[in-house]
Amino acid sequence: MLIKSDIRRREEILSTARRHFLAKGYANTGMEPVAREAQVSTATLYGLFPGKEELFEAVVDHAAEEFTARIGRVQIPPGTARDQLTAFAWTYAGFMSDPYVRQVFRLVMAERCRFVGLAQRFFEKGRREYGLTLMQVIARLQESGKLKPAKPSWAAGQLMGMIEHPLFFVPMVTGDEVRGERPPEAIADDAVATFLARFGVEPRQG
Repeated sequence: MLIKSDIRRREEILSTARRHFLAKGYANTGMEPVAREAQVSTATLYGLFPGKEELFEAVVDHAAEEFTARIGRVQIPPGTARDQLTAFAWTYAGFMSDPYVRQVFRLVMAERCRFVGLAQRFFEKGRREYGLTLMQVIARLQESGKLKPAKPSWAAGQLMGMIEHPLFFVPMVTGDEVRGERPPEAIADDAVATFLARFGVEPRQG
């Protein structure tokens, strides 16, 4: 069991290693430079992480835990379907448009062949947990008669996909060289409007 000082030391090592991996890639990152910058001995580093593979896996898992924590902070207010879906969409758009998030995904993608299981686990974790949050919102709205999706999981995938494509996949493919003119919130609002039109959410007023 790690004591507090060991936990702090481990966190510092992971933070330092993450910077090295993101800046240099897996192949060009060395254990000794990480230990030096983290101000720990190489013996301490190897005591916590037997090799670079274990260190890399720990860095990726740590990033996944950070992403999960962000998902856990999603606040869905009571109100109309538009209110609730917009709250989710804005949060998801903020996550998908975060350059740090894309950096981590690129790092994992670059080493996917070397760390097949780790990459699969990482890619599935965040989207699955965000998807579960959205499916729960959609299911509640369906039960209250505010939404009529054929299947909550399909509907969730459609809403998330409308946000992911411009904010995540396009920058991933172009290396952030192509930037959208619209802010993430506007993209999220458009996605929600399209979603509501598709699933006939609430009766029109007037």
